[in-house]
Amino acid sequence: MRSSTTRPAREPILNLPAAVAFGVLALVAIHAGRLLLSEDTDFQLIIDWAVIPARWSVAFGGVQAEEVINSLKGSVPDEALSPLSMLAQYVLNEGEGRPWTGLTYAFLHGSWAHVLINCVWLAAFGTPIARRCGAWRFFSLAAASALGGAILYTIVNPLQVLPMIGASAAVSGMMAAASWFMFAPADWLVEEGRMTQPHERLREGLADIVRNRQVLIFLGVWFVANYVFAFVQPVGVTDASIAWEAHIGGFLVGLALFPLLDPLPTRPGRISA
Repeated sequence: MRSSTTRPAREPILNLPAAVAFGVLALVAIHAGRLLLSEDTDFQLIIDWAVIPARWSVAFGGVQAEEVINSLKGSVPDEALSPLSMLAQYVLNEGEGRPWTGLTYAFLHGSWAHVLINCVWLAAFGTPIARRCGAWRFFSLAAASALGGAILYTIVNPLQVLPMIGASAAVSGMMAAASWFMFAPADWLVEEGRMTQPHERLREGLADIVRNRQVLIFLGVWFVANYVFAFVQPVGVTDASIAWEAHIGGFLVGLALFPLLDPLPTRPGRISA
């Protein structure tokens, strides 16, 4: 005889907000779609929609195309000089800055490992942001972080002619934004009488963040990891089109911008016992 007790509904394994699910599906679909293109068409797509710092420097920074080409001499191996010089001439020939590539580069990836890792981190850190802030703030933060990453990468590498792609800067911005509240004490209740979910916790003030050991450890590990990846790149995970400078830029933008987008107020300073 079966019990008539109603069983609780099972939670779905992946319970992503619509905005995050859309972002993940878009990244995967775009990368899958590129596999259907010819090599020449895919190359042109990358050139047209990726961030190429030298292109921005010539269009907006007063740098001369000859300066970019001359910078390659002595800075790259002899066997790479000719193809890179040809690439520089091709990219800089039209003189267009293509500022929109500061956003579009985030939709392109160098490998399946690259796109899937970014999707995992986007799901992990984008979910609390989307649940807390809603779709338009979520996408605004992602866009601003991607743009911040592209700008910092260009500032550090103004004469670089290789394309820079990937959603890592946008994901880094989500990580930084989440650090404002994810590590806040669990007893910071939004509503009395129940324990809050991480995304419901009030944002810590800057002074509290500085004293929060978990936040400092998280930030320290993150920055050290990016420093290490600047010199040691795991095979199959990163490639020449990914840059730690973009990660740092996106992270700093997310850290600075989130308090302006957060719909919840800052909690008053902690009360010491």
